[in-house]
Amino acid sequence: MEKIPDQIGYLVLTEDGAVLESGGELENDERVATIITDLITLSNKVDPLAFGPNEQFKKISITYDDHWFAICLSNKKIYVVKRSINPHLAEGNTVNV
Repeated sequence: MEKIPDQIGYLVLTEDGAVLESGGELENDERVATIITDLITLSNKVDPLAFGPNEQFKKISITYDDHWFAICLSNKKIYVVKRSINPHLAEGNTVNV
């Protein structure tokens, strides 16, 4: 996680939101862990007619003016990376996590 470019913090959470690993600006940040877990719970309750009942998200991105969060599920863990926004990429280009 620490080798991700422009990364300024990260969390690795259990499915119920307990912090397994953390670093940078998100080190031991249980407040953000709770917000992320609540967001995932909310996303799983989105209209099942619009999204299939067994369809889950693959990645959630939350973008602010100077940073963004990438949230992914893998192997029953929640991975959260806080990255700074590269001004050269802010013109509408995207970067994969």
